[in-house]
Amino acid sequence: MVELVIFDCDGVLVDSEIIAARVETAMLAKVAIEIDPVEFAGRYAGLTFRDILMRLEAETGQVFQASMLDKQKAELDRRLAREVRAISGVAQAVAAVKYPRCICSNSRTERLEMMLNKTGLMPLFEGRVFSAMDLPDKRPKPAPDVYLHAASVMNTDPAKCMVLEDSVHGVAAAKAAGMRVIGFTGGSHSYPGHSDMLTEAGAETAINRWADLGPVLDALSVWSDNETLI
Repeated sequence: MVELVIFDCDGVLVDSEIIAARVETAMLAKVAIEIDPVEFAGRYAGLTFRDILMRLEAETGQVFQASMLDKQKAELDRRLAREVRAISGVAQAVAAVKYPRCICSNSRTERLEMMLNKTGLMPLFEGRVFSAMDLPDKRPKPAPDVYLHAASVMNTDPAKCMVLEDSVHGVAAAKAAGMRVIGFTGGSHSYPGHSDMLTEAGAETAINRWADLGPVLDALSVWSDNETLI
């Protein structure tokens, strides 16, 4: 049932979502929007900062300056280069996956390469890192485009892809692509009810430590999500 395992990057392979949440909430605080970083990550993880600002404009009626995007990009790149770490146990878990694997992310290729090189994960995915920003329409998750692109390049039926995602928006993208999903809640941005949110969005199960990936993949590879577990 499984022929390709696809990993989201931010908050799944590298512990970057909490760094992004701290940078972005600090910027929003300067324009009188106060949100706790963990709450912010729970609500908006998986979205680009542009999409987050668009949602906040719709929710609050406040209009943001376009320059915020450039400031966020520069500050986040600086903080990630200094602070980002691989999530504990991920290298061993990924190396043990017996299926072909790749990455699908909303982050820019340059940022992905920096984080993967800094954390030592790049050799596990060399040549199989896909960014939504590199696609013609540049439609980020929750659009399914980057997942469908990866399946096409990897010559795999989307129905035989298993995705690891930490965000509701990422789960929605993978499900829209016709893929199966395992939720991941082992990042520093995780919050109470995180697993439930991911399964309600369509993940078949959720794990919070990488040591569980192998057994869960083995179990799901012989079980169709059209069946019922007894």
